[in-house]
Amino acid sequence: MALESKICGVSDRAALAAAARGGARWVGFVFFPPSPRAVTVEQAASLAGEAPPGLGRVGLFVDPDDALLERVLAAVPLELLQLHGDEPPKRVAEIRGRFGRPVMKAIKVARREDLEVVEAYAPVADRLLFDAKAPKSMAGALPGGNALSFDWTLLAGRRWPKPWMLSGGLKAENLEEAVTISGAPAVDVSSGVESAPGVKDPARIAAFLELARSL
Repeated sequence: MALESKICGVSDRAALAAAARGGARWVGFVFFPPSPRAVTVEQAASLAGEAPPGLGRVGLFVDPDDALLERVLAAVPLELLQLHGDEPPKRVAEIRGRFGRPVMKAIKVARREDLEVVEAYAPVADRLLFDAKAPKSMAGALPGGNALSFDWTLLAGRRWPKPWMLSGGLKAENLEEAVTISGAPAVDVSSGVESAPGVKDPARIAAFLELARSL
């Protein structure tokens, strides 16, 4: 099975075009203003409208209220909602049922015990995403996109009841190792294809996706 790739934090046409050319399966639009990758509803609507067939559009939200989700979905054709905050399983189920979109829940990982929540989230989410948990001592840490990795051996040999992605500090230089160790069927990259925080580099996107296609 081919490795699926998601380019997250897309905020301009050059990045969108590079993702499409490189064969990405998904592109992510961040609706979380503190992030340097955040886009407005208007920006996302414009970019989403230019995505070619087969390139799935994902909205990344952090503990969103219904008003934000309604505003975004009224303007942006999203195929998947990514919940990257502290949403409890009940809220994930509510969002999935109310807005009629598949939901991917981010699980933040630093140690084996962090994976225990999968049992609660798997029944209410369509997909899971395993990302690195930022240490409490990290200044200015975001819910994701901190260029941090976690111990991929925590996922090695595990089987999950829902499709899943690996995220956290991925880049072309460590992608093969990460996939080999974790067994990930899909990967999500953001900071690893940037020249500066929030600035996607089309050449780095191309290199990442070229390698991903070979794995």
